[in-house]
Amino acid sequence: MTVAADATAPAVRSRTPGFVLALGALLAMMVGASAPSPFYPVLEREIGFSPATLTTIFAVYAVALLLTLLVTGSLSDHLGRRPVISAAFVLLALSMLVFWHADSVALLVLARVVQGVASGLLLSSLTAAVVDLEPEGRPGLAATFNSVVPLAGLAVGALVGGAVIDGADSPMAAVFGALTAVYVVFALALWLLPETSPRHDGLLRSLRPRVGVPPSARPAFARSAPALFAGWATGGLYLSLGAPIVAQELGGANHLEQGLVVTTLTGVGALSCFLARDRTSRQITLYGTTALAVGTALTLVALALGSYWGFIAAAIVAGSGFGTSFLGIMRSITPTVAPDERGELFASVFVVSYLAFGIPAVVAGVVAPHLGLATTTYAYGGLVVVLSGAAALLRKLRSTD
Repeated sequence: MTVAADATAPAVRSRTPGFVLALGALLAMMVGASAPSPFYPVLEREIGFSPATLTTIFAVYAVALLLTLLVTGSLSDHLGRRPVISAAFVLLALSMLVFWHADSVALLVLARVVQGVASGLLLSSLTAAVVDLEPEGRPGLAATFNSVVPLAGLAVGALVGGAVIDGADSPMAAVFGALTAVYVVFALALWLLPETSPRHDGLLRSLRPRVGVPPSARPAFARSAPALFAGWATGGLYLSLGAPIVAQELGGANHLEQGLVVTTLTGVGALSCFLARDRTSRQITLYGTTALAVGTALTLVALALGSYWGFIAAAIVAGSGFGTSFLGIMRSITPTVAPDERGELFASVFVVSYLAFGIPAVVAGVVAPHLGLATTTYAYGGLVVVLSGAAALLRKLRSTD
């Protein structure tokens, strides 16, 4: 729900800089979410830990993020957007600093936990701030960019991380040093935003661990949940297993080739969101869930054929579904709540998202050493095809947006 469109033209212009700044912060946060991924195989060799330990490092991020969302998902609805977002960027800067100097498993786990806490704080508060600051006269713009920008950030982070490892003398300093500085700047700059969620009572009650969907959003959320789960399970497949598949099964020797899988999925997802912005939420979600199922099935075919470029082509199809399914969901639920309920709603969205993203990926990481990477991928991919197909069918059977 946007603020009533009764503002004058100067008010429209005055809101736009804050909207752009919030989107820039969201982009920067998501760059940092995927930038560490290309470094894990390098750190695995240098520090000397097992694939099971790598799974643990992956898992603690998702666990910390989910716990933070459960406890603080509506914190910015009560305390204000600016203090929560600023504090979270300070924590992000700290996590990048620890990554930069990580020379043990303990430091990597610490970096991931701090990053997970920071991301949990930001996912609900920053997404809500983007909606709060949506320019008057542009309804739906915030929902579109809340879908486009996170995927674009994931694409940039994976691509830059892989390219820097292959080309820089000190890749850790180049990536994590730069991100540390960027996050400190955003922690300060975001105080320039207008406060869109003034403090009100109920702060302590809001810290009780729970997942809540405001009553006005429950019908739309229930319609969207299957597609939401299917989309992020697809993301977990590519982000957790994509690089190892390329390296071990498809002959992709350099880190840029490995990072290109994630970049293709998320970059095409971002572009597809933008291109589909004028369609209805039902049309977008139907296309997205169908493309998820088809693209994931093609991924398994490419793996069976041992074709790297077939795998990339399949990621294009799956990526268009990944992005558009999320856009359709955001378009369905965003208008259903008042401003002081947005943090709670988006916290619930991302709890479902990261459960779908994290649990299958962690299970895959545990069983892959025993079943083999290819067999694990076939099982995981088959599950995603079933989930996506079921989500598409359920959406097709419902006549409403």
